[in-house]
Amino acid sequence: MKLNKLVIALSIAGLAACSSTPTGQPVGSQLVEQVSAVGNELVIPYKKFQLVNGLTLIVHEDHSDPLVHVDVTYHVGSAREELGKSGFAHFFEHMMFQGSEHVGDDEHFKIVTEAGGTMNGTTNSDRTNYFQTVPVNQLETMLWLEADRMGFLLNAVTQEKFEIQRETVKNERGQRIDNQPYGRLGERVAQALYPEGHPYSWPVIGWMDDLNRVNVNDLKAFFLRWYGPNNATLTIGGDVKAEEVLALVEKYFGSIPRGPEVQPMAKPTVSLDKTRYISMEDNVHLPLVYIAYPTVHLFHADEAPLDVLMQIIGSGNNSLLYQNLVKNQLAVQAAASHGCSELACQFALYALPHPASGKTLADMEAVIRNSLAEFEQRGVTDDDLAKIKAEMLSDAIFGLQSVHGKVAQLANYQTLLDNPNYINEQVARYRRVSKEDVMRVYEKYIKGKASVVMSVVPKGQTQLVAAADNFSLPAPVEMGPSTTTADDLHLRVAKDNFDRSVRPTPGANPAVDVPQYWQENWGNGIEVLGTHNDETPTTSLLLKIRGGNYQQNLDKAGVTSILAAMLTESTKSRSSEQMARELEKLGSSIRVSAKDDTMNVFVNSLSENLPATLTLLEEYLFEPAFSQDDFARIQKQSIEGVKNAQKDAGYLASKATRALMYGHSVAGLPDGGTEQTLANITLDDVKAFYHTWFKPQGGEMILVSSLDKAKVFAAMPKLTAWQGSAPDVAPSIGKAQFEPGVIYLVNKDEAAQSAIRVAKPGLVQDITGEFYRTNLMNFPLGGAFNSRINMNLREDKGYTYGAWTGFWGDKYSGTFSASADVRADATKASLEEIYKEIGQYAQSGIRGDELSFMRLAINQKDALKYETPSAKLGFLAQILEFDLKPSFVKERAGIVSSISQAEINALAAKHLKLDEMLTVVVGDAKTLKPELEKLGKKVVEYKL
Repeated sequence: MKLNKLVIALSIAGLAACSSTPTGQPVGSQLVEQVSAVGNELVIPYKKFQLVNGLTLIVHEDHSDPLVHVDVTYHVGSAREELGKSGFAHFFEHMMFQGSEHVGDDEHFKIVTEAGGTMNGTTNSDRTNYFQTVPVNQLETMLWLEADRMGFLLNAVTQEKFEIQRETVKNERGQRIDNQPYGRLGERVAQALYPEGHPYSWPVIGWMDDLNRVNVNDLKAFFLRWYGPNNATLTIGGDVKAEEVLALVEKYFGSIPRGPEVQPMAKPTVSLDKTRYISMEDNVHLPLVYIAYPTVHLFHADEAPLDVLMQIIGSGNNSLLYQNLVKNQLAVQAAASHGCSELACQFALYALPHPASGKTLADMEAVIRNSLAEFEQRGVTDDDLAKIKAEMLSDAIFGLQSVHGKVAQLANYQTLLDNPNYINEQVARYRRVSKEDVMRVYEKYIKGKASVVMSVVPKGQTQLVAAADNFSLPAPVEMGPSTTTADDLHLRVAKDNFDRSVRPTPGANPAVDVPQYWQENWGNGIEVLGTHNDETPTTSLLLKIRGGNYQQNLDKAGVTSILAAMLTESTKSRSSEQMARELEKLGSSIRVSAKDDTMNVFVNSLSENLPATLTLLEEYLFEPAFSQDDFARIQKQSIEGVKNAQKDAGYLASKATRALMYGHSVAGLPDGGTEQTLANITLDDVKAFYHTWFKPQGGEMILVSSLDKAKVFAAMPKLTAWQGSAPDVAPSIGKAQFEPGVIYLVNKDEAAQSAIRVAKPGLVQDITGEFYRTNLMNFPLGGAFNSRINMNLREDKGYTYGAWTGFWGDKYSGTFSASADVRADATKASLEEIYKEIGQYAQSGIRGDELSFMRLAINQKDALKYETPSAKLGFLAQILEFDLKPSFVKERAGIVSSISQAEINALAAKHLKLDEMLTVVVGDAKTLKPELEKLGKKVVEYKL
């Protein structure tokens, strides 16, 4: 991805205006405007067309990588739904992937996957979008697909598909909302914050009662109302020419008739007559208080100063909420947000009290409100404004690193503002915010204003609420079964002069060059691998230091995660707040995380600010204060985090699987440790691990920068001069402690879904050996959306939102795992299907069509592999870790092309033996145990 003659200013000041040039009118369409860069400006160049049928086409040319990103955004989200018909926008997102008149059932995913592409769709309150990134030779195929579901969908929407996707949506809600701690908080707050019937008063995913009562004709009517080309924006970016794209779009989209006209929605001011207290019981560890104020709407003049106010009140460790609640350990978490949508925004503040503090939710509310009053006395500082201005510029520039990122911005601005050319103004409007603006919006929207106060408390502990409920949420709309019939539909029919049933034939897969890189070995033992990348004026750096989770003592597991957190806290010279403030003013980020065998340090910075960022990095790494206060706070937060995670089915499944797979060893424990091991850790343990393991010998640094490497090295004198080596000790991984054929059942009371894991020990990771080949073997079983196991459990049965299988490995261990979160009442049936699919694949192996699909899907991915700095970091890190030559890419491609059906079948038979596998199920044990026993297997209730 390159910016094509675009030079981005590294300072907001003095950004020039862009040129906008209307031109002539090609046949069947109008070129509305052409935007290109003039001078040192922040802009995404594009051409904007409008077809006769109202479709808006935006084309951004980016010739740096042989790929293309296609986005179709429809200006319809949950806000366009009717009372009693919530969830339609999201439901229809699912239906759009089920095949259309000229595209077979479930073929959309398969076609994109075998093209080497990625794809998805998303729905929010205001819009629904569908997008694909593929090698550029696949552009016409993507347009054929998108046009077919825009103009030729309804004849392929059947009652059977409708029923299956209705179950899939229910599973999605179960997994993402009902089975998650605090998952229903947002929808409850929305019901209280917005007037009854307001478009934001119901959740995007909808009320399940609404989805249960409607029929397939209701869904078709929704499509006919909102999915016309005149309510859509087609945005295409990549290695294309605008005029050639226009010709293809005219061919595939031009004949699709307009839909009904769509008018902008009203944006009424939302206000509350008094503060509304509401509460709910949930399966959570800690109570939570959440305070929400209605404010403005997206792109309103007051949105930017409200965002600054939010940062001061509750974003980062310089914020008032952090200082008044988290720093002094009154709360485990406390923060603020200002979420904005097209019609309304919500200024929210929340806190989870620390159990050791003895504070109640009422106390939390009082401290939050006192923090607001403190803001009045504190006011706004120059640093407050500098931080958010730097953040906005940095976010804007980092957003230009991928074609996907640029296309998404163009599409969003066009859909919501009718102006794709808004990126410069988005940054500039924050630059214009003054101290007086921030104080003004505080007075106008927050001070003394009514709010919604939501208390979420553990089940049976209603005495913990901040205050007694004084507001009742609206009762569900009472509506009977839908009576919409096919006769109520007014179909639109496109007339073409070509045969749409003929799938376009793509040209040759584009040649992709492996990034050119340089390598250097510092005298202190750090291997450095880097590449020059001037597509954006940014630098990304990954430093990997030997010594991670595997190097912990068993009874001190979690010491690495605490150390990682402490390495971005206070230093010997500056407080945590001072360090964070300086980093924020640069618009940079420094993250430290503990991995299995390494401590990883990740840096993102505008290249202009890299020297200052690296100065802060070296201070973090080499001058940590190791403050007792910092340690005590982080340790307690870690323990509470583990306790809270115990309410999450996925965490419990992972924890049980690791314990049974690797026994009494560090590998058998969660990465962050357990309550017991975390409580065992002292500050001296953290210091000892740092002094023993934080050494340069054997370290690796990967660098992707627009700067010359000499300039980067000159900015890190302490890193280059660093000396020392860590112990050379191989970790003890542990041995399996499970009995194959037994189902280990972990209890989660009243779980809406069950988490299933079927696993066994596997191979350690390699690049071109048997481990790599097992992943090729796994691809049709559970490695893609169109895999056997996902199509069975999700698309055929409607048991789950997604099911997958895969082989994972590192230098020391490996695992095969099948996973799915399924409807609680389908647990037994889902497990039977998982066993069946694994067993049949192990016995019969891969089909010829699956082998062809796998070869195409994997070997056509190259165009997407190295586009962004992040992708380049990952690629180069792999080369460095395994001491590879660039030729390994071709070697892998050769393996994919030549691996035989017989070899894959032999690998399946060898590595997919059900009688060697562990089964873990997390769910409501009292109801699941008798059902699972019907499988004829021993069921053991496993205590974690």
